[in-house]
Amino acid sequence: MCPPPRPAPGLPQPYSSPPLGGLSVHTSAPSSAPPPPALHSPSCPPPPPPSLPLPPTPPGGARPMAAAMAAGAGGRDAAPSRPGRGWGAMGAGGRRAEQRALSRAVRCLEQLEGLCGDPGLGASPPSLPDLVPQSLTLLRLIQVRRGGGSAGVGNEGPGGAADFLAVFLNNLAAKTRQVAELFPGRGRAGAGAGREDIFREGPTATTARRHLTKLSLIFSHMLAELSALFPDGHYCGPDYRLTKTEAHAFWRQHCGERCVVPWEEFKTLLGTLHPVEPGPMALALRSTIDLTCSGHISIFEFDIFTRLFQPWPTLLKNWTVLAVTHPGYMAFLTYDEVRARLQAFRGKPGSYIFRLSCTRLGQWAIGYVSEDGSVLQTIPQNKPLFQALMEGQREHFYLYPDGKNTNPDLSELCQVEPHKQIEVSKEQFQLYCAMDSTFQLCKICAESDKDVKIEPCGHLLCFRCLVAWQVCPGRMGRGREMEVLGECLCLSVSVSLLRLPPGEV
Repeated sequence: MCPPPRPAPGLPQPYSSPPLGGLSVHTSAPSSAPPPPALHSPSCPPPPPPSLPLPPTPPGGARPMAAAMAAGAGGRDAAPSRPGRGWGAMGAGGRRAEQRALSRAVRCLEQLEGLCGDPGLGASPPSLPDLVPQSLTLLRLIQVRRGGGSAGVGNEGPGGAADFLAVFLNNLAAKTRQVAELFPGRGRAGAGAGREDIFREGPTATTARRHLTKLSLIFSHMLAELSALFPDGHYCGPDYRLTKTEAHAFWRQHCGERCVVPWEEFKTLLGTLHPVEPGPMALALRSTIDLTCSGHISIFEFDIFTRLFQPWPTLLKNWTVLAVTHPGYMAFLTYDEVRARLQAFRGKPGSYIFRLSCTRLGQWAIGYVSEDGSVLQTIPQNKPLFQALMEGQREHFYLYPDGKNTNPDLSELCQVEPHKQIEVSKEQFQLYCAMDSTFQLCKICAESDKDVKIEPCGHLLCFRCLVAWQVCPGRMGRGREMEVLGECLCLSVSVSLLRLPPGEV
C-alpha cells in the first residue's frame, strides 16, 4: 500500500459562520452578558482563502526543490535531479513525470479510502473518511488541469507549482503509508493490533489511535494548503495574498513568487527580521510553522502562522510566550480531545487550554470549564490570542491553564498603538454607525483592513473580499454587512476602484 470569548466591542449581536465554513460559532454579548457560548463541532473543512492578483516579483535566486524531493521519494518517475530544474521546467518529459506522480498519488488515496471506510473512525473533524475523498477529487482535478496543455503549465519558475507538487506528493506518499501501517495486520505498527486498538477514542485511546488522530490533522492541513494554492485545480501561487500586510510584504520581498521554500532557507530569511534561536527553539518553531510536516514552508503555512501569532512586530516573542512556555497550549489536539482532556477539571471552573482550530486554520479555539462544570469551546473573534486570554482572565473564564494554579502574565505582549486620524463622509459615518462597527476593519471578512474604495458610491472594503465577491457572490454573504453592501458589490465590476494607501480608510 502506498502510501476549530467574547466579540469585539461594538459587535454584540450573535454571529454564526456560513455553512460552507463547516463551523458554527456563537459569540456572546459584551461584558454584562453570560460566558462565551460553546463552539459546536464542525463537519467539514473551510473554503480556501481568496487570493489576489499581485505584480510579479523576481524570485531573487530561488532554488527549486522538485528534483530533490522526487528523488528522495525514489522510483523511476522521480523528478530529474538536474540542479535548478523542476518538473514544470523540464518540458514534455518533466510533465509526464509529474502526471505519473499524480496518478500514483491518486491510486494510493483510493486504497486508503477503502481502509478508512470503517464507521469506527467516527465523523468528528478531522475525519479521514471525509478528508481522503476530498483530497482525491482535488488531485484528480489538478491532474486534468496540468495535463491538458493549459497556458502557463510547465513554465513556472523555481518554487512554483511543479516544485510545490513534488514536495506535496512526496509528503503525501509518506503520510499515506504511515496511516495504512496503523491498521490491523498492516506494517509494524498494525502487526498484532486488534480492531479496538485503532478505533478506541477518549481517555483510553491507544498510542496507535493518537497517532492516527495526529495524521488526520496533518491530512486536514495538507488539504487546506492544496485547496488554497490550487483552487479549482488551477495554480494561484503568485497571486496568493497573505492576510497580514507586513507578512505579505516580507514573503514577496524575500521569496518573490515562490510558494514554497526549504525550512533551512526560510529560517535564514525569517532571521533577517525576527532572529531565530538555534537548537531546540528552532526545532520547536519549525514544528509550529510546518503544519504539513514536509520539511518545507509554504506561503499558506506562513500565512496561518502570522495570523495565529500576530502582531507582526513581536511575532516570535508572541510565539515563544504562547506556544513554547504557556502551559495551556496544546499542539495537534482536536475538538473531541480538548473536551476529553478538560473532563478531569470539571470541578475546577476556569481551567482552560487552547489549540489551533483544525477547521478554521489561522484561528484559535479555546476550551474551558464553565461555572456549572460544563466543558465549552469558543473561537476569539478579531483579536490576538493574548488579548482574548487576558480578557477571559479578568472575567474569570480562563484562570487555570491545563488545570494548573499559575496563569502566565501576558501583559508583556501588549503594545500601545498610536491612534490614527480617519476622515469619513457624513454618509459613511451614518452607514457604519448603523452597523455598530468601526472604520478600519473590513466589514465582510472582519480580518483585513479596508484598502479599496468603490466609486461612485464610496463604499470601503478590502480588495480580497471584493475579488472573492466578484468570483463567487454567494459565498461572501455575512449578515447585515452584505444587506448594506451586497447590491453595490454585485455591480462593482462596472465601477471604478481606488486602491487606498495603508492607513487611509
